[in-house]
Amino acid sequence: METREFRNAMSLLGAAVNVVTTDGPAGRRGFTATAVASVTDTPPTLLVCMNRASCSHPAFRANGVLCVNVLSGAQENLSSVFADARLEAETRFAHARWDILETGAPALSDAIVNFDCRIVNTSEVGTHSVFFCEIDAIRQGAAQTGLVYFNRAYHVLGQ
Repeated sequence: METREFRNAMSLLGAAVNVVTTDGPAGRRGFTATAVASVTDTPPTLLVCMNRASCSHPAFRANGVLCVNVLSGAQENLSSVFADARLEAETRFAHARWDILETGAPALSDAIVNFDCRIVNTSEVGTHSVFFCEIDAIRQGAAQTGLVYFNRAYHVLGQ
Protein backbone atom coordinates (compact mmCIF):
# COMPACT_ATOMS: atom_id res chain seq x y z
CA MET A 1 0.00 0.00 0.00
CA GLU A 2 1.40 3.36 -1.00
CA THR A 3 1.25 6.22 1.50
CA ARG A 4 -0.33 8.51 -1.09
CA GLU A 5 -3.13 6.04 -1.85
CA PHE A 6 -3.82 5.61 1.88
CA ARG A 7 -3.89 9.38 2.49
CA ASN A 8 -6.23 9.97 -0.44
CA ALA A 9 -8.61 7.33 0.83
CA MET A 10 -8.48 8.68 4.40
CA SER A 11 -9.37 12.17 3.15
CA LEU A 12 -12.81 10.70 2.39
CA LEU A 13 -13.33 9.57 5.98
CA GLY A 14 -14.99 12.64 7.48
CA ALA A 15 -14.19 13.42 11.11
CA ALA A 16 -14.93 15.99 13.79
CA VAL A 17 -12.28 18.67 14.21
CA ASN A 18 -10.77 19.00 17.68
CA VAL A 19 -8.13 21.06 19.40
CA VAL A 20 -6.32 18.83 21.89
CA THR A 21 -4.54 20.63 24.72
CA THR A 22 -2.30 19.87 27.70
CA ASP A 23 -0.70 21.73 30.58
CA GLY A 24 1.55 20.75 33.44
CA PRO A 25 5.24 20.64 34.36
CA ALA A 26 6.24 20.25 30.67
CA GLY A 27 4.25 23.33 29.61
CA ARG A 28 1.07 24.28 27.80
CA ARG A 29 0.69 22.90 24.28
CA GLY A 30 -2.03 22.08 21.77
CA PHE A 31 -2.66 20.69 18.31
CA THR A 32 -5.50 20.12 15.86
CA ALA A 33 -6.69 16.54 15.53
CA THR A 34 -9.32 14.52 13.74
CA ALA A 35 -7.93 11.20 14.95
CA VAL A 36 -10.05 11.02 18.12
CA ALA A 37 -12.46 8.18 18.91
CA SER A 38 -14.48 6.62 21.67
CA VAL A 39 -12.98 3.40 23.04
CA THR A 40 -15.41 2.34 25.79
CA ASP A 41 -17.93 3.79 28.23
CA THR A 42 -16.76 1.64 31.15
CA PRO A 43 -14.63 3.45 32.16
CA PRO A 44 -15.31 6.35 29.77
CA THR A 45 -12.24 6.34 27.52
CA LEU A 46 -11.14 8.09 24.31
CA LEU A 47 -8.16 7.56 22.07
CA VAL A 48 -6.18 10.41 20.58
CA CYS A 49 -3.51 9.91 17.91
CA MET A 50 -0.53 12.28 17.77
CA ASN A 51 2.50 12.36 15.49
CA ARG A 52 5.63 11.67 17.54
CA ALA A 53 7.58 14.17 15.37
CA SER A 54 5.45 17.02 16.71
CA CYS A 55 7.38 19.43 18.93
CA SER A 56 4.45 19.23 21.37
CA HIS A 57 4.60 15.45 21.73
CA PRO A 58 7.04 15.42 24.69
CA ALA A 59 4.79 17.79 26.66
CA PHE A 60 1.75 15.54 26.21
CA ARG A 61 3.75 12.50 27.32
CA ALA A 62 5.26 14.27 30.33
CA ASN A 63 2.09 16.05 31.50
CA GLY A 64 -0.04 12.91 31.26
CA VAL A 65 -3.26 14.89 30.83
CA LEU A 66 -5.16 16.33 27.89
CA CYS A 67 -8.44 17.94 26.96
CA VAL A 68 -10.22 17.17 23.70
CA ASN A 69 -12.04 20.37 22.70
CA VAL A 70 -14.61 19.64 19.96
CA LEU A 71 -14.91 22.64 17.65
CA SER A 72 -18.11 24.28 16.45
CA GLY A 73 -18.80 25.37 12.89
CA ALA A 74 -17.73 28.90 13.84
CA GLN A 75 -14.26 27.83 14.99
CA GLU A 76 -12.54 26.86 11.74
CA ASN A 77 -9.97 29.62 12.31
CA LEU A 78 -8.96 28.09 15.65
CA SER A 79 -8.37 24.76 13.95
CA SER A 80 -6.00 26.47 11.51
CA VAL A 81 -4.17 28.27 14.33
CA PHE A 82 -3.49 25.05 16.24
CA ALA A 83 -2.46 23.25 13.04
CA ASP A 84 0.15 25.91 12.18
CA ALA A 85 3.53 24.51 13.30
CA ARG A 86 5.12 27.94 12.86
CA LEU A 87 3.17 29.44 15.77
CA GLU A 88 4.48 29.29 19.34
CA ALA A 89 2.24 27.67 21.95
CA GLU A 90 1.31 30.89 23.75
CA THR A 91 0.45 32.58 20.44
CA ARG A 92 -1.96 29.76 19.66
CA PHE A 93 -3.68 29.99 23.04
CA ALA A 94 -4.10 33.77 22.69
CA HIS A 95 -6.74 33.19 19.96
CA ALA A 96 -9.45 31.89 22.34
CA ARG A 97 -10.70 31.86 25.94
CA TRP A 98 -9.71 28.91 28.12
CA ASP A 99 -10.84 27.42 31.43
CA ILE A 100 -9.61 24.54 33.54
CA LEU A 101 -11.84 21.60 34.49
CA GLU A 102 -10.35 18.72 36.55
CA THR A 103 -6.92 17.81 35.12
CA GLY A 104 -5.44 21.25 34.55
CA ALA A 105 -5.45 20.87 30.75
CA PRO A 106 -6.86 23.96 28.98
CA ALA A 107 -10.57 23.61 28.17
CA LEU A 108 -11.86 25.81 25.34
CA SER A 109 -14.59 27.99 26.85
CA ASP A 110 -16.97 27.82 23.90
CA ALA A 111 -16.29 24.33 22.55
CA ILE A 112 -19.22 22.08 21.62
CA VAL A 113 -17.93 19.72 24.30
CA ASN A 114 -14.75 19.32 26.35
CA PHE A 115 -13.42 15.89 27.34
CA ASP A 116 -10.93 16.43 30.18
CA CYS A 117 -8.74 13.33 30.46
CA ARG A 118 -5.81 11.52 32.02
CA ILE A 119 -3.58 9.53 29.66
CA VAL A 120 -3.64 6.01 31.11
CA ASN A 121 -1.89 4.08 28.35
CA THR A 122 0.11 4.82 25.22
CA SER A 123 0.83 2.64 22.19
CA GLU A 124 3.34 3.46 19.47
CA VAL A 125 2.11 2.69 15.95
CA GLY A 126 4.21 3.75 12.96
CA THR A 127 4.84 7.49 13.22
CA HIS A 128 2.22 8.12 15.90
CA SER A 129 1.46 7.66 19.57
CA VAL A 130 -2.03 6.48 20.43
CA PHE A 131 -3.02 7.93 23.79
CA PHE A 132 -5.75 6.06 25.67
CA CYS A 133 -7.42 8.65 27.87
CA GLU A 134 -9.83 8.11 30.77
CA ILE A 135 -12.27 10.98 31.08
CA ASP A 136 -12.33 12.86 34.39
CA ALA A 137 -14.81 15.57 33.35
CA ILE A 138 -17.13 16.47 30.48
CA ARG A 139 -18.60 19.90 29.80
CA GLN A 140 -21.16 20.41 27.05
CA GLY A 141 -21.44 23.80 25.40
CA ALA A 142 -24.26 25.61 23.67
CA ALA A 143 -23.00 25.48 20.05
CA GLN A 144 -25.54 24.25 17.53
CA THR A 145 -23.17 23.40 14.68
CA GLY A 146 -20.21 21.09 14.33
CA LEU A 147 -17.03 21.29 12.27
CA VAL A 148 -15.86 18.29 10.25
CA TYR A 149 -12.95 17.75 7.89
CA PHE A 150 -13.81 15.84 4.71
CA ASN A 151 -12.10 15.62 1.32
CA ARG A 152 -9.37 18.06 2.47
CA ALA A 153 -11.86 20.80 3.36
CA TYR A 154 -13.83 22.04 6.38
CA HIS A 155 -17.60 21.57 6.44
CA VAL A 156 -20.18 22.81 8.94
CA LEU A 157 -22.85 20.38 10.16
CA GLY A 158 -26.21 21.20 11.73
CA GLN A 159 -26.96 24.47 9.97
